[in-house]
Parts: sequence; C-alpha cells; structure tokens
Amino acid sequence: MIQKLILIYLSVFILSASFAQEALPVYQPTKVKASRDWLLYQANQPAALYTTPNGHLVLSNGLVSRAFSIAPNGATIGVDHLQTGESFLRSVRPEAEVQIDGILFDVGGLVGQPIHNYLLPEWLESMEASPGSFKLQGYRIAETKERFSWKKRKDWMPKDMPWPAPGKELVFSYKLDEAALEELGKRLNSDEGRERLVDDAFESLRNEWKRVESDADERNSFINEGKAGEIMALANTAVYAEQSVLPQASVFIARINPGTDKSSSWGPGIGLVFSDRVVKLNLRPGDKAIGFFDGEKELVVKGLSPGVSVWLRMELRDNKLLAFWSYDNNVWTPAGEVAYAQSPVSVRVGKMDPTGKNSDHPTAKGQSERSRIEAFYMLGETKGNDSPLEAYRYLKEITVNIHYELYDGLPVIGKWITVKNHSGKAITLNTFKSEILAVTEPESHVDPTEKWLYPNITVETDYNFGGMTAENIFRSSIAWKTDPLYLTQVNYERTTPVLLEVAPKYGPEQEILPGGTFASYRVWELFHDSWERERKGLEHRRMMRAMAPWVTENPILMHVRSAETEAVKKAIDQSAEVGFEMVIMTFGSGFNAEDDSEENIHRIKSLVDYAHSKGVALGGYSLLASRRIGGGHDVVMPEGMTPRFGNSPCLESEWGHAYFGKLYNLYQKTGMDVFEHDGSYPGDVCAAEHHPGHRGLADSQWNQYSRIADFYQWSRSEGIYLNIPDYYFLAGSNKTAMGYRETNWSLPREQQEIIERQNIFDGTWTKTPSMGWMFVPLVEYHGGGEAATIEPLREHLPHYGQRMANLFGAGVQATYRGPQLYDAPETKEMVEHWVGFYKKHREVLDADIIHLRRPDGRDWDGILHVNPSGQEKGLLMLYNPLDEDIRRTVQVPVYYTGLDDTVLVEDQWGQTERMEVSRNYHISLEVSIPKKGYAYFILK
Repeated sequence: MIQKLILIYLSVFILSASFAQEALPVYQPTKVKASRDWLLYQANQPAALYTTPNGHLVLSNGLVSRAFSIAPNGATIGVDHLQTGESFLRSVRPEAEVQIDGILFDVGGLVGQPIHNYLLPEWLESMEASPGSFKLQGYRIAETKERFSWKKRKDWMPKDMPWPAPGKELVFSYKLDEAALEELGKRLNSDEGRERLVDDAFESLRNEWKRVESDADERNSFINEGKAGEIMALANTAVYAEQSVLPQASVFIARINPGTDKSSSWGPGIGLVFSDRVVKLNLRPGDKAIGFFDGEKELVVKGLSPGVSVWLRMELRDNKLLAFWSYDNNVWTPAGEVAYAQSPVSVRVGKMDPTGKNSDHPTAKGQSERSRIEAFYMLGETKGNDSPLEAYRYLKEITVNIHYELYDGLPVIGKWITVKNHSGKAITLNTFKSEILAVTEPESHVDPTEKWLYPNITVETDYNFGGMTAENIFRSSIAWKTDPLYLTQVNYERTTPVLLEVAPKYGPEQEILPGGTFASYRVWELFHDSWERERKGLEHRRMMRAMAPWVTENPILMHVRSAETEAVKKAIDQSAEVGFEMVIMTFGSGFNAEDDSEENIHRIKSLVDYAHSKGVALGGYSLLASRRIGGGHDVVMPEGMTPRFGNSPCLESEWGHAYFGKLYNLYQKTGMDVFEHDGSYPGDVCAAEHHPGHRGLADSQWNQYSRIADFYQWSRSEGIYLNIPDYYFLAGSNKTAMGYRETNWSLPREQQEIIERQNIFDGTWTKTPSMGWMFVPLVEYHGGGEAATIEPLREHLPHYGQRMANLFGAGVQATYRGPQLYDAPETKEMVEHWVGFYKKHREVLDADIIHLRRPDGRDWDGILHVNPSGQEKGLLMLYNPLDEDIRRTVQVPVYYTGLDDTVLVEDQWGQTERMEVSRNYHISLEVSIPKKGYAYFILK
C-alpha cells in the first residue's frame, strides 16, 4: 500500500508539473462557501480551481464544487452543494465514453469501489484506473469563452448581460497508453470483441422466450409478481424460458442470482439443447457447488459462495462445448467440456431437471423459493486478429479533452468533450457519452412505481429539439438510467433512475480527418438547494439568462397579416407612432422567404430601409418542417417511425441545402432584423443514402441539427431576432411560445382573457417573461366570429385594454395579428399608455415572476415581479375577473425582492405607503380592484 501511495503522489506531481500552472490555493470549504443567498446577491466567491492536501483538484465557486482525482486516472470524486452541505455523488464512473472505429473506450474513471451507495475518501486509495481506458495526461485552467458571437440588441433588453457568463474553464486531456492497447488486444479476442446477438436484462419478457413452468405449484412462474426473469418455484421443480439459437451464435452467458433457492440438481442455470441431449451448467445452492451435466453424467465442483450472483458461460469452439463460471465476468473458472457433432437448436435459462429437461422430482419437491435470471447474452464470433497492437496503434494519437465550466455566482456546471485526431488517418466517432454521473437517489421504493422522482438537478443541453419545452431533452440528448453497478439499492428490481448519461440518441457517426477536431454538444447541470417549486423555477430561469442571455431581448412586436408593400408600411408607421419595436410579416401574409428573385430582394430591402428609418425592426415568417417537398428530398424514416409533424424535408437533402442558402442570401442582402421559423427541425432521422449531407441513418440527426444550429448562431451574430416555436434557446433562439392552444383564440373574448393569464402563470415557472410569446387575434383566427375578434378595435376597447394589461403587466410580449394596432384616437391613446407603462418599468417587468394565485375566474389572481438588484425591487400585478369591485387582503411574499425590513409601496396613482416586513418575509396589503380590471403596485 505504501509503495502504491508513493506512485500515486509521484503521478500527481508529474501531472501538475506537465503544465505551466500557477500554484493553486488549498481548498478550504468553510472559507470558500458563499455567505449569502445567490438569488438575491452576487456570490462573494468567483469560480476558481483549488488543490487538496492529498493531491486532488476542486473546481468551486462558493456555491457548488466538483472534485477530481488526477492519479491513477482522472475521475470525478465529489459533487457538493456548499449551501446545503448535500453530496450529490455516490459512485465514481468514467468521465466520458467514446466509440471510435467501432471500439468502445472509457475516458478516465476509477474502478474498484466496493459498494455504490456512497463514496468514502479512503476507498480511493485502493481504486485503480481501468487498464483499457484513456488515461489523464494533464490539465489546464482558463477563463470561459463565448460559444458563438452575439450582436446584442440592447434597446430590447432591460439591462446589459455579460457574454460569456464569467467563470472558469477546466480542461483535462486523455490519451491511450501502451497498457490500453494491450488490453484492447485482449478485448478483441474475448467476449467484448464479439457481436452481441441477444442482450436481455429481463426488464420485460421478450416474445422470443417461451416459458416452461411446472404445474406442481400454482405459484411456479418465470415471471414472479410481474418481474420477468424472477423465478418463484418449488425447489425441485422445473421453471425455465427457452428460445432458439441463432445460426451465428458461439457464446452463451447468463448472470444468475440464486436468491433463496436451496435446490441442487434443479438449481438455476443455463442449458443448450442439442438434437440428442441437453448440456447444462447450473448453480447448486443446496450444496454450495457448480454442476456441469454433459448429457450423460454430471461433474460437481464445490466452493460456490451463497447468496451472490454468478456468471455462467458456455462456448462452442472447435466442435467442443466449454463451460465456465465467474463472480465478476472477468476471471473465469473452467467447469467442464464435452464434444458435440451438431449445433444446438435452442437455449434454456432457469430451473431444469438433472438432465436439463422439463420434469420434477417425483416426491421431494421442496419448498417454494425465489431466484433470478439477471441477464442473458448470446454472442457471435470474435472480431480479433493476431496483431491488434500494430493494427490499432494509431489510436494512441487521439486525444479526448473533457471540458468543464463553472460560473461565478451560479450553482451550474457545464461540460462537453472534444476529440482531436493526430493519427494521420481519418477516424469515425460512432457514439459518445459526454457525462456519466452516478448520483444519490432522492427517494427509495422497494416496489415498482409509476413515476420516479429524478435527482434534484436540472439538466439542459444545446442539442434539444422537437417541441416548446425543455422536456424534449429526453428525446434528444440525455437520459436518467438505471445503474447496473448499484446492486445494493433498495428497489427490488434495481430500476431506480440515478445514473445520468448525456449522449445523443443517434450517432453522431462523424468522420474526423487527420488534424481535425470534433466537439460534442454541451450540457449544463444546475444543482438545486431546495425542492420548493418557486425557488427551483427561479434558479432555472437565472441559469437560462446566464447561459443564453439573448433571451432577455424582449421587443414589442406586431404580426402584420399582409406582406403587401402598403400594408407593411402602415404597420411600420403605426408601430413607430405607439412605440412598438418590431413588425413580422406573418404566416399567411404572402411573405416568401424562399423567393430569392432580385425583384423580391429589392422590394424587401426597401421595406427594411423604411422600417429602420422609423426605428422599427422588420422580418418575416418561413415554414420548415410539417410539409412535404417530394422528389426524394423528404426524410426517409425507418420502418415503424413517422416524422414528428407528419411530414418533413431532410435538411441534408439538396433541397435542404438550397433552402438555407436562400435564407442566408435573403437576410444578408435585405438586412432584415427578425426571422420567425415555424416547424423548426424537430429531430427527424433519415435513412436515405442519396442525400448529399449525410451518409445514412446514424449521422442524419446530428448533421441536420448542425445545419439549423449553424444558421441560428449566424443569426445571433448578426443581431437577427429568432422567434421559434421550439426549444432552441441554448442554440441561439430568442423566444418560443409561452404555452397556448391556437384554437383557444377562437373562444369568446372574455374567456380568452382568463386563459391568457393562466397560460402566462403556468408558462413562467421555468420560462422568464421574455422567453415566451402569447397571441392577440386582432382579426378572426381559427374561427369564432365576432365574439372572438377584437376588430373593430375601438368597439372593444375595454377588452383590448385588458389584454394589454394582462400581457404588458406580465412582461410577456404577444404577437398582435392584424392589419393595424389602432383605428381611432382613443385606441391609439390606450396602446400608447400600455407601451409606455412597459417601457417605464421594463427592467422589473422582464425580471422574475413569483406566482401568487392562479387565474380561475372566481376571484382575484396575481403575480409579483421581483428584481432585487434594481431600483424598483418589485411590481405587484393583480387582476379582478368578477363583475363587481372587490377588496382583499393579499399576503405578498417579498423575500425575493431583497427587501427584508421595510417596503415602500407605491400604487398606480403614485400614492405611497411604507410597510413593515413580517418575520416570514411577507407584507399584508389591503387592495381594491375594480370589476373586470386590475391594480398594480411598485415595491421599493
């Protein structure tokens, strides 16, 4: 042990000396810990890299920390929330995983942890690097860098935002060593190098299995209490499952837990069925032995440890069947062998009689016991060769960099990987996992549960598509998985989802040329300090503002329904007069983004120039997905799959390339300021092999997403506002829907008022006000007739005014769709009033929302805007849907305004009152709200 520790410390010294790093400060958690609530005040500790007395590294910002070992390999050994003292990590895993040219490698990590419920520091001393993994070569620390350029539109922002978010980037570099190549040679000539024909963890019973269950007892079953592979049976009775052997199969492996089974000859095992006999390898828990029946006689080997899972393996090699058993699927002990003439026809797993068949003991059937088939594999031939070290030596010239970012004042850690190819030959990155994090479970269930509570971490990536919410991330780029190493968890089926894996669902199957670099998408992990819904939402919103600060751009916009020149000019003129900041030539307007004729470009440019002369931004609408192109340009979906929106072109077809070429050309030549992109790329894969931009299914999703993300990020660099009904914020978009059903805007006007406020109330739990749009149908939309329509505006002025009170009062912009914003002086005056209200209070209205009472049409409803860093610390917006004036006492939670002693409350008429803050951070406010009206108050 002493010699090993000396080698570890020597490795740490060499790694540290291999990079020109300044001396790192020693990590002292109590001194680093931030002293105040980060949601109210900037944390007093910036992100920094520290060292520990035992040579570990710690990246911390006073709110969270991530600790790393750097010898004998790089590995995450701690993730802690310093405000709560909570440790999120329970087990060490690889830092990443890459599959290069068909070969899977761990990157970093340590093995040898005795159990996976928790991690003790002293265990690290005996843990080792996996021999075949990429090994840590060194590290470096730098400032965070912008992911792409952002041309800020400060006129649309409540305040300037930093870009990138200030903080530190820590990069670890990994390469393969000679030991890894030697291990690869062993793998290629072992089971790991074989094609996996069947891989069954018995999460359910696949149709290929035929159940054979003795009728000696009514409980005899291969599926006990709904759990496939769990055998409940009398000790000396036959209960097993059988399936056909595939022609190319040569190895059969099963992991079996004996459970409470005390049988011997009927012990659970694996059997190969030949035309003339069955060869069986089984556990004999009753006499603590392994049994091998060769078709004629049984060989019994003593020494089986009771109560632990055992691996059983049968291999067909050179007309011999070889049997082995193991505790770890690594070191195998021979159990017997027998010659065979013809290939087996089927394989059995479970409890068979002494000859591997279906019969029970004639008299002594024993008691009912439980055992479990935990896994079964059917493998093909090995892919190895005689000289793997030479054939794969180029892999040593590949570097995998693991990038971490930690941001000042945010409990958020970012991560991604880059793969650099210095080998002199092209390689293919087939798959990757950029994060594998084994975290503690937030709940424990012995029995199956309908819906698991995930760990208290919000995960976001910039590889997200297919809808308006962050939940689509589970279809694109992350998964909370069960942990196969976590054998000591409470859940009987071991299905607790506590292993975070960040990986694309397809591919990426990307070729990396000599000297080239591949970069994965990024993941951000927000570690919460509370389970309270409002606080979790505030933390999520704060993260989104920092990681995608362009979402704070919140222009006041109009949807003009006609793209005819005079109609657009009228919309521009009215917008300029009342203070609207943007006009979009909307769907159905006649605007065609794919018309790249000189005539159209000239006309649009003249309209843009006119809009700019009035201080108004101008742009238009285009539909991408949910339409059929034809001519071989649409996505070709695999059998059984359909495009998410019914139809969709492939972005990597010739049509797709031409489409984006037209968009670049149009926006470069006209100078338009906004792009509304409907039916954005939803993540459809494409199996076509004739499209110029992808080779097949495996790289189709990655390449299509890259195509559209590149355009969005170019738009961001040009200051082009992106209105997109999909969750593309982290890839560059500004806004998506707050959450609405389009046909609701065909309901009677008074119903729209309540639903609108409900949509805003519900949509702002995770979105900031500026991240979501609403809708105002100035003209008829999806039907509903006169009762649903605001035009003529002057005839429905109270309703029009209430809609603006709803929207501007929430800081949420709507798409006002119609030919005009006003039709009379009194209409214009009302619109100007609400625009002026919003611009006067823009900073606090665009800030966070505290949810007070959800609209239900039966009593008051309201929200509180909070902005602890501003002059106006809060803005309270209350609504009365009733047909009578009401007076209420409202308990206003002021904690997140930062006001903890007294509050100066100013009503909408300028009258002020100073109020004491209670010990639970509330003020008790007597309010009067007029019928069908509103009231608002400024908190200072």
